[in-house]
Amino acid sequence: MARTLSECPVCGDPLEVVRLHCRNCDTTIEGHFEVGSLSQLSPEQSTFVQVFIKNEGKINRVGEELGISYPTVRSRLRDVIAALGYTVEEEPASGVSEEERRQLLEELAQGKLSSEDVLKRLGASPA
Repeated sequence: MARTLSECPVCGDPLEVVRLHCRNCDTTIEGHFEVGSLSQLSPEQSTFVQVFIKNEGKINRVGEELGISYPTVRSRLRDVIAALGYTVEEEPASGVSEEERRQLLEELAQGKLSSEDVLKRLGASPA
């Protein structure tokens, strides 16, 4: 089955769904129908959302399945959020990349670093 077009291929304006058809019994219903906001996503974004949901939003697992880095998963997630019309809040810059932050947290979980060491590297002061 073809993906639903959301924009007119001639002028670029949004398309409206006005006819639904059942292939089984040949029933056709005409009217003005709303489509879900997920139909606004590109095929790549739609695939990303499916993988994201399948992996319960666990960014590391999404990255592994798609063969992309943690920061790339975060970037694609922000792109999807924006495509759905939501505001993407920028994270405060700490001077530490997402990859470095993740590595620090992994080392903390493995007992290789103390919480104080991690806080110092992240530029925060211990409470």
